[in-house]
Amino acid sequence: MSDLRVFSGRSNRPLAEKIAARIGRRLGRCDIKTFHDGEIWAKYSDNIRGSDVFIIQSTIPPAENLIELLIMIDAAKRASARKIAAVIPYFGYARQDRKDQPRVSITAKLIANLITEAGADRVITMDLHAPQIQGFFDIPVDHLYSSAILVKYFRKHKVSNLAVASPDVGGIKMARAYAKRLEADLIVIDKRRPKQNEAEVMNIIGEVKGKNILIVDDLVDTAGTMCNAVVALQKAGAKEVYAACTHAVLSGDAIERINKSNLKKIVVTDSIPLKNHCAKIEVESVANIFAEAVKRTFKHMSISSLFDVDKG
Repeated sequence: MSDLRVFSGRSNRPLAEKIAARIGRRLGRCDIKTFHDGEIWAKYSDNIRGSDVFIIQSTIPPAENLIELLIMIDAAKRASARKIAAVIPYFGYARQDRKDQPRVSITAKLIANLITEAGADRVITMDLHAPQIQGFFDIPVDHLYSSAILVKYFRKHKVSNLAVASPDVGGIKMARAYAKRLEADLIVIDKRRPKQNEAEVMNIIGEVKGKNILIVDDLVDTAGTMCNAVVALQKAGAKEVYAACTHAVLSGDAIERINKSNLKKIVVTDSIPLKNHCAKIEVESVANIFAEAVKRTFKHMSISSLFDVDKG
């Protein structure tokens, strides 16, 4: 594995360090600076000519994290790296994946184009907001799933009389996969969204009364949808309500909403670094999954076994 090099941007270095450690490598040296005017500069201190370079960077806000990834990819290409893989634990702008109203951008496609044009040969990411975003890329995309980690957590804690809830119709496939592996019933929450970042629960499809509920979603942003779902579920007779979300965006007053809600616990991953402490939030690491994907990609081995957990 002498030609495998792992580098990290600045958005989620703690996860990158864990991934590198599990691969058995140290993070490579890359100097990254932000000038006074906000421009970003990057230089690889290590010689990467002829190497397979894996760049770990979550494209969380602000947008500079995305620009930093593009600059690192371009710098690696110009330094004659053999192959460049963008390892993106959290793929930002994924929610803008279609033209759902006039005169708007399909930003997920735009970001896919930027990453490809910058020089990436492959993308490794996790729990895209819409799986079809893989088709926006003209390069291979390995789409990993956090359910391997989160299902294991709830199996270990053995929550009795459990039902799994999808917070909207779009999340049914993910909820069904969790329900199958946890041998639990499936519930769907039908909601409408009056405006961006606001959600109103309308109907609950499935038997809720007397059950402990696990809400599963790919991300939690303002936590409005989740907290509204908790209220609706408990009004319908649910006992304790848990949540499992891959990406803890937690913008605005999300932490405050979660603290004030009757949510028992929310389990998230470290795809995004948690900025604020919250007693109700527990973090599980996805470093092992990404490390295994990197090693298998470098060795030209199949990584389909890493996908199996989400089939359902």
